[in-house]
Parts: sequence; C-alpha cells; structure tokens
Amino acid sequence: MTTRYEAVHKKPQGPGDARPTAMQIIHDESLEGQLTGLPILITGASAGIGVETAKALFPTGATLYLTACDLNKATQALGNDLSPPHAVRTCASNLLSKTQTLNILIANAGIMATPEGRTKDNNELQFGTNYLSLFLLFLILRPALLSAATPKLPSRVILLSSIAHRSSEVNFSNINLDNEYEKWKAYAQSKCAMLWTANEIDRRYAAQNLRAFSVQPGGIQTGLLKHMSEEEKTGLTSDPKLGPQIKSPEQGAATTLWGAISKSLHGVGGRYLEDVQIAKPFDASEGHWAPGYSPHAYSPEKEKMLWEVSLGLVGVDE
Repeated sequence: MTTRYEAVHKKPQGPGDARPTAMQIIHDESLEGQLTGLPILITGASAGIGVETAKALFPTGATLYLTACDLNKATQALGNDLSPPHAVRTCASNLLSKTQTLNILIANAGIMATPEGRTKDNNELQFGTNYLSLFLLFLILRPALLSAATPKLPSRVILLSSIAHRSSEVNFSNINLDNEYEKWKAYAQSKCAMLWTANEIDRRYAAQNLRAFSVQPGGIQTGLLKHMSEEEKTGLTSDPKLGPQIKSPEQGAATTLWGAISKSLHGVGGRYLEDVQIAKPFDASEGHWAPGYSPHAYSPEKEKMLWEVSLGLVGVDE
C-alpha cells in the first residue's frame, strides 16, 4: 500500500515527531535479515541521510558498498573501515572488482547553494557534482544493475532530487549558467536533472526489470547547509510553514529506504517520491512549502533530450 504513511505527514511537528524513520521502514517491511548478500551501493555516506540510510540497511544483512567524501567522518559515523574516496570511474571500477551484480544504487551525495565554480571537466559545479557525476556512475554500473535484475526482484535506482526542482528546469541553452549564475537556480537545475533522469532510466529499462525513482527527502539540517548564511538557516527553521516540516536525518532517510526496498512499489517506477509516498502535483494555493511536484517534473521529450546531452557531457557513446 503506497499510502501507508500519508496520514502521519498531514500535521508535521518537527524533527523527531511521529513521521517514520528509515529504521522504521525496514521494520515495517519485515526486512531484518531478509536481504543477506544483496549488493547495494550508497554514495555520500560520510554524513547526514547517507549515514542513516546505511545504518538502517545494516540489519537486513545486505552487502553495503559505501562512498564517502570524508573518510574520517564516515568512519567515525559508521564505525567501519571504508575505501578512500575516488573519482567516479575509479570508484565504479573498484566496485565492479568486488561484485558483478548490483541490486540497488542509491545516489545520495550532493552539494547545495555553492558559490559559482566549475568541475575539472569545466561543468557548472552543482550540475556537475550533483548530477553529471552520478549519471556517469549509473552508466558504468548499468550492466551490473541489469545483470542482477529479475522479474521477482527488479533492481532499483534511487536518485536524490529536491523540492527545489520546482524552481528551475534544465537550461539547455546555457547549462553552465554563464553570466546568469544564481546559487539556488543552479541547485534547482541539478535536482530537476536528477528527477528527469530517474524517469528516463525507468522508461528505458523497466522492461529489463530495472526501475528508478527520484526522491525528495524533505528539509533536513545537515552539512548540506554549510554554504547558507546564518540568516538563511534561521529563516528556514522560523518559517511557520516550513519549520514543522523539517525532519531529523533518520526521518530524512525514510523515503529513500522506502523507494529502495518497499514491496508496495513492486511493478512501479518513474515516480517522484516524497514523505514516504508517491508525490502528488504541487498545489500553489497551499503555499510555497507545500509538497508536490512541478508540472515540468514529467516531460518525456525533455528527459530524452537531457539524456542525450548528458552523454556528450560525460563523453560516453551508447
């Protein structure tokens, strides 16, 4: 039942309220010890919801592969030995040397609202980091995901999007936002790209039992906020509409976990998930911070266009 958690999200009361945590999702799905050996990759496991995602999956017995930008922070948070950070291709190569199959890819890493910058490949920093690096990672790991997929147990890809996707589509005429950079517009563009690509992955590979979802984890106070001013941070928590919606990291990881493992989503894909349910359209009359997806969230033509442009940007031919 995909509406199981709908009612509890109607009147949020802030971090630690009755909204489910990632660990509760595992318990509700009765998955303790039930995923023994199942290979799962989680990117961005050095802090925040990446850590909580890994912690919640540990009791299932799955084989977890984790990437971390800060090895010391990740080791302290998780209490395990982790491989040091690598570039995307090196990371994927290392993973494929350990397993030729991958059932779940959770693309969790990201940055937000950074000063203008460029990646080493000269792509706008947020678009390159949040989106292109994970698009390339998916392409390299695609054979492993397809190899693991079966009708009974399809593989799943979870791409972290955001409510910010509503603020900007992908600017195909100026993806790097040259001479028009604005930190929130750049972030929104990268998160719209994640949403569109999850839809496109599902469209292309659902027939081969590979499904994909985009996830809006909710407002969470993590290291993702480090480029925000204190005034901006205070504005978030003090907002009478947004403040109560803010989640703890444990709650923030719940929708990710639900998308990755819930039996209720079997046979479903290409959906934007929010508050541990399939999101509904955004209703502007409910206010700026109301849940829901933008009308441009589902656009097969633009999703295909982004895929083709992205292949060129990462230098991959299909």
